[in-house]
Amino acid sequence: MSVQPPPPPSISPAQMTLLRIAATMAWSDGHLADEEVELMLDQFSQLFAQNETHQSALRSELRDYLMQNIPLKELVPRLTQTAEKELVLKLGYQVIGASARTPNESLINQEEATAYQQLVSLLGLPIETVQRIEQDIATANPNNLMDQLTTTLQDFIQGN
Repeated sequence: MSVQPPPPPSISPAQMTLLRIAATMAWSDGHLADEEVELMLDQFSQLFAQNETHQSALRSELRDYLMQNIPLKELVPRLTQTAEKELVLKLGYQVIGASARTPNESLINQEEATAYQQLVSLLGLPIETVQRIEQDIATANPNNLMDQLTTTLQDFIQGN
């Protein structure tokens, strides 16, 4: 018996790729907490949908996609613009720095660091760009990750 993939969501393929890469980075430590899922669904549905009815429907559509852990090597080649690659690097770094699994664990654990290095390698951005993005994130207010992610995505979508 084969498993049927969920129907395509009502967002663009580019938006879907961004969502999937953010979800893959969140999965990099082997765990995606229910709270993380709900928070991402709230933020992405508000970003990609214009009204509450569409947001509610989109939340349902996107839930299945957040639960999929797709390898970065399958997702990153779908990015064609430098701006998309920079956005994904920023999102990836923000996602892995969001929380620790245990109180004694550092914010970025070994699995997350490995996934991030893989992302950096796959994106092929100049080291200066990577360093600039990491520095921008390091100096930003770390208290509200999802608001930062939403702002980053909104800025990107409005710029394209």
